[in-house]
Amino acid sequence: MHKMGTAVAALALAAAGLTGTATTAQAENVRAQEAGCSTAWPGRDGYVRAWKDVNCGGTLLGATQGNDANWADGSGAFSGSDNDNASSVMNSGYLGGRDVVAFYIMSEHRDESGYGCLAPGELYADWLGDNYYYSSTTGRTDISMENSISSHLWVYSSGCSSSSWIT
Repeated sequence: MHKMGTAVAALALAAAGLTGTATTAQAENVRAQEAGCSTAWPGRDGYVRAWKDVNCGGTLLGATQGNDANWADGSGAFSGSDNDNASSVMNSGYLGGRDVVAFYIMSEHRDESGYGCLAPGELYADWLGDNYYYSSTTGRTDISMENSISSHLWVYSSGCSSSSWIT
């Protein structure tokens, strides 16, 4: 999927009339940006992480092996300005049991307002802007997950709707 993005970017630049070193330099820049989450991957260490910028870049908002019911409060690994500020997230949790991270638009893990699940095999979502919340009462919402997460919870995969998976 990420390689396809690089190829599309290179084709778009070529179509715009940029050839030679400009195209090569632009393609290298795209590859470097896309490598951000791959470079940040620590292996299976039991943590969920979130970053302010796309591609696991910029400020690391928090990292924890636990749950956090309120990213806006003053306690836990995510607090204060972390709320509604994540552009990319990672699941490096241990496999088995509660190995899926459910991210919620509301505090206290209220799924009726919307949530999205990150499977351990997906590793990370490098841009939350192309993911949308799923609500247990209304289905898929039109609310982007970028800059809108307020809590997270480790869950079993059975706790996630088939429409709630993020990439």
